[in-house]
Amino acid sequence: MPSDRQYQQFRKELKAFLPKKQSITDPAICHALATDASFYRLTPKLVLKIASIDQMVSTIKQCKKSGIPYTFRAAGTSLSGQAISDSVLIMLTDDWDEYQIHNNGEKISLQSNIIGAKANHYLKPYGKKIGPDPASINSCKVGGIAANNASGMCCGVAQNSYQTLDSLTVILHDGTVLNTGDHQSIADFRQSHGNLLDEIKELSIVVKQDKTLGDLIRRKFKLKNTTGYSLNALTDFDDPIDILQHLMIGSEGTLGFIADITYRTVDDPPFKASGLYIFKSIDDACHAVEQLASEPVSAVELMDGASLKSIQNKIPLMSTQALHSEQTALLIECQADSYEQLQQQVEPITDKLNNSNVNFSIPFTQETETTEMLWQIRKGLFPSVAAIRATGTTVIIEDIAFPLEKLADGTRQLQQLFEKHGYDDAIIFGHALNGNLHFVICPDFNQPAEIERYVSFMRELTEMVAIKFGGSLKAEHGTGRNMAPFVELEWGAKAYQLMKQIKQIFDPDGLMNPDVILTTDKSLHSKNLKPIPQAHSLIDHCMECGFCESVCPSRELTLTPRQRIAMYRNWIQLKDSDPVQAKAVYQTFDYHGIQTCATTGVCKIECPVGINTGDLVKKLKSERKTNWLSAFYINHLKAMTNLTKGLLKISSLINKLLPASLFNLLGKGLHLLSLGKIPKISSNIPTAAKSIPNQWLKTDSDESADSLSNDNQVIYFPTCASRTFGNQSQAGNIDLNECIHELLTKAGFQVIYPENFESLCCGQVMESEGSFDLAESTISELEKHLLSITNSGEISVIMDNASCNLRARNQLSEKLNVYDAIEFAVEHLLDRLTIQSIDETVLLHITCSDKHMAIESKIRKLIQQCTTKVIETESIACCGWAGHKGFTTPELNQSALKKLNQQVPKDCKRG
Repeated sequence: MPSDRQYQQFRKELKAFLPKKQSITDPAICHALATDASFYRLTPKLVLKIASIDQMVSTIKQCKKSGIPYTFRAAGTSLSGQAISDSVLIMLTDDWDEYQIHNNGEKISLQSNIIGAKANHYLKPYGKKIGPDPASINSCKVGGIAANNASGMCCGVAQNSYQTLDSLTVILHDGTVLNTGDHQSIADFRQSHGNLLDEIKELSIVVKQDKTLGDLIRRKFKLKNTTGYSLNALTDFDDPIDILQHLMIGSEGTLGFIADITYRTVDDPPFKASGLYIFKSIDDACHAVEQLASEPVSAVELMDGASLKSIQNKIPLMSTQALHSEQTALLIECQADSYEQLQQQVEPITDKLNNSNVNFSIPFTQETETTEMLWQIRKGLFPSVAAIRATGTTVIIEDIAFPLEKLADGTRQLQQLFEKHGYDDAIIFGHALNGNLHFVICPDFNQPAEIERYVSFMRELTEMVAIKFGGSLKAEHGTGRNMAPFVELEWGAKAYQLMKQIKQIFDPDGLMNPDVILTTDKSLHSKNLKPIPQAHSLIDHCMECGFCESVCPSRELTLTPRQRIAMYRNWIQLKDSDPVQAKAVYQTFDYHGIQTCATTGVCKIECPVGINTGDLVKKLKSERKTNWLSAFYINHLKAMTNLTKGLLKISSLINKLLPASLFNLLGKGLHLLSLGKIPKISSNIPTAAKSIPNQWLKTDSDESADSLSNDNQVIYFPTCASRTFGNQSQAGNIDLNECIHELLTKAGFQVIYPENFESLCCGQVMESEGSFDLAESTISELEKHLLSITNSGEISVIMDNASCNLRARNQLSEKLNVYDAIEFAVEHLLDRLTIQSIDETVLLHITCSDKHMAIESKIRKLIQQCTTKVIETESIACCGWAGHKGFTTPELNQSALKKLNQQVPKDCKRG
């Protein structure tokens, strides 16, 4: 490890090419940013956020010059400890998001920070997708997918990154950039790095001349195998450029940095059918797998008895079945280009399965709701165990592979190992067609005896899988730190020496991700284990998997939900052992963890165990002193709303008198001078809303209820936002509440307003600020009024703000039938109104609250009725406004919408 003086000098050198904000040294922040999905913990000396290839080249050169070890990090969803460092952790900013589709979708070029699912989104119009399909594809990034040679449920060994690689751009240890898809780049590289290519060529010749070694490599890679380096590159190719780029696949950042990759895409058939079949025993299920291997099936997922019991209640059709530990299920999917072809595939497979020892089945179906339920439950096996594990325990998921003919025996012996070592809560599931099994155990590494138990278990597991069955110790999750001590055990001395030679060729200084894949420390897998302290019931079940990170609006500004939880856990641990350091951590957490959290809960949507980190932040806010200003505001709501509208009118007047640039400068200056106490306003601030006309209130509320049925009456409750803010655009002069009232009237509805509605509120703002008692009393008052005016729920209620509507649904009486305005329009206005569609591009952003209410499809349906051209925002899951953050913490809103402008088409005027 370099000295402190070396690191100090290194930081000085970085200033020449890296902005200060991209180099992070605060120990509390480094600790949080370093958190990944593995069960290991290393805290880096510094974290670098790199925004371009030029910055990456300069950084790698400086690391080499200074003798500083470094590790690359993409999404941090890796499970085996390959993305952590106690030296320099190199992360990528959101700037690495360029892509290009070639030959009508036959190929796609992707920068390494693009999320895998986003690549498939780009390819969807072409009926294509990338080959790798890891379960974490909604969160993991292309760089990590390639660096780990990640596969998945349908990918197998034929469609992983190694097999579908067309070309890539790699940065080597000396900062050299090689683009294997560019002839000039290759020619220059052959000239400058001829010796390196000669060494690679020589290794290939040696392997091809050694029949025993060559046969071992070919046999090992018939299975899913990510243990060690991709030695098959030495047997599969002759050109050292081809060998080099395929060695990069699965190298886990130990040989170079993959800046971008071009994949040959695979077909994504439009017709799919899935079925679930439960067999009497493991042997019966594995025998069926062998039969299915010759059939046109795209996926066969195995789940053992313990897995089935953990998910039984989530499958209505299975909930009454009497399951036992011997039973084993297969979830099978077939894919085809036509309905007829799909039927031709499914029928013979069904006949074979019906002749097997099947206890229970959910037969093949194309019904979307059922198939999505089955696959979501399969994908949820891992988190289902994590959600019920004991507080403080660690979730470990490992993946191994057996030859298919040995799958049944291997599964049985794995179960026996669990029983022997006391892992009673263990479950087994996996990709049966490839003999690939995942297992989940939950040890408590806070206890020294538990570490010893894990060491003993790993010793027996590796012997059993690698030696007895000739299987793979790592099938698709990458070697990492957990299996690095056992690579030689699986491969033998000769192949292991070959891997060491590869490492020496590509990383002669040993600075790139040391101890990952290859290590001399045979106990590495039991060191630096991540503690999971009991911190708070709201977040104790967090696995730190990172699935939440891609949707968090503050991910580029401060912390993500996973990192907030990591920093909070760190503070909890330090409170007793080091109060001085704990105080420093909490001071950092105040801004990075609390003030810049939008608390919109969009993280919960992606979280496998349903954790809403915003709930923790709101709880922490509630523990502070009562916000007297919030109480005053809500108790004088009508007057305060009128005061705000008055200020908006004054602002609008000044806005007209001053140039926009000067107005913006004034708003920014006042905000900064007041240390954030004065909200930041800009020239885009809306005007004040017009008051609801008295004739609407009088006529609609006084009209006899007997004159119309409840079906033709509706309660409209304008929320605080629409009562305060008017129309922002220059086109037209109609406010939101005016628009809703006029549409309802046109559709034949009698619009009724709650009496004194201007003094009513749902309490959303209070809840967001942690004023729970105030929020509760506020919504209770609203509920009382709505129950009265709706005759205890006989008349529907419309609210015009999604976040208010979400809170109302969660908190108001179930008697009340509360609609979002868009939802009501789709269900009740479309049939009553004639829509004249316009030929105009409209930009659509679906808010966090809309997603929580699961009304995205209704929003899309409505806008598609109104215009022929809809463009939906990408990579903006949350705008970061969160009710008021755009005024009080504008940098959060700005960071969240960093990529918005480039997504707005030139012909788009509204959204």
